Amino acid sequence: MKATIMNPGGAVELAEVPDPTIRRGTDVIVSVVNAAVCGSDLWRYRGETEVTAPTQVGHEFLGVITEVGDDVRSLRKGELVISPFTWSDNTCPECRFGVQSACRNGGHYGALDRDGEPVDGGQGEAVRVPLAEGTLVKVTEYDPEHLPSLLTLADVMGTGWHAAISAKVEPGSVVVVVGDGAVGLCGVLAAASMGAHRIIVMSRNPARQELARQFGATEIVDRRGAEGEAVIAELTNGVGADSVLECVGTKQSMDTALAIVRAGGAIGYVGVPHGVELPVPTMFARNIQIAGGVAPARAYLPQLVDKVVNDVIDPGRVFDLQVPLSEVSEAYRAMDERRAVKSLLQVSDL
Repeated sequence: MKATIMNPGGAVELAEVPDPTIRRGTDVIVSVVNAAVCGSDLWRYRGETEVTAPTQVGHEFLGVITEVGDDVRSLRKGELVISPFTWSDNTCPECRFGVQSACRNGGHYGALDRDGEPVDGGQGEAVRVPLAEGTLVKVTEYDPEHLPSLLTLADVMGTGWHAAISAKVEPGSVVVVVGDGAVGLCGVLAAASMGAHRIIVMSRNPARQELARQFGATEIVDRRGAEGEAVIAELTNGVGADSVLECVGTKQSMDTALAIVRAGGAIGYVGVPHGVELPVPTMFARNIQIAGGVAPARAYLPQLVDKVVNDVIDPGRVFDLQVPLSEVSEAYRAMDERRAVKSLLQVSDL
């Protein structure tokens, strides 16, 4: 089959790799229909996260089950399924606490499983899914137009939702979203769904600003750093935001989040941290709450599927580039150059 390979130095290519096979009874094989490029993939593409050997990549996909292991009871061939970006048993203590992304028996796509067996990346024609019953969520009723939005539930919509949950967004909240990528935009949609009164988005990109407004943003701040922080202070009468969604992961973005949250407010951070250090004495003095981390997308999938198929939310609009799998290199380039918010890979038809 064909699959996307990330090489040392970040070069992306589509290559022939062995077809996935059932390796244990809890596996299924999924024929991928749609996959996506994630902002976190760009860290390796840009060389900011080291790639030491050619590696299958991709962790956002939905598709149709084509093979089922002997121990799988609740999944059948031909069913449409969504995989969260990590696989998990959904039974261990961490999973029972709703943190499937920290499953003690789980793992990541494009890596090795607990027995040292390779697990395919999601940006390819097929994927072996370990612990399939704990990982996959099937979708039984949907319109084909829902597919892009359903794909976002593998990662970015669940991650934006996690940011809003972690930041304690509630009806009437004043929310600031730091970051206008797909996760930040989904965070806007999440905050709006949770009843936030004001949603201020930090963005300097007109197209992303417009989508943020469509998702529920009430105000846009087009400056960064100290200038942006001063504007937000003015907009909130010097009080700051009840909730801040930090959706970037850099030192500057976290410093801004800390500067604009009100005393006693909360920051939900979901950007993969690079160079972030937390000023604990400041947090202590101002009673600032910080929560978040790797989103347990599996925990949110069932409720978000319902919202998508019932047309409550339409996060699929974050995909502003759709290309066939054969053009995966362009999908990466477009996101790297900020010509696209998020790239959708059309792998096969239903």
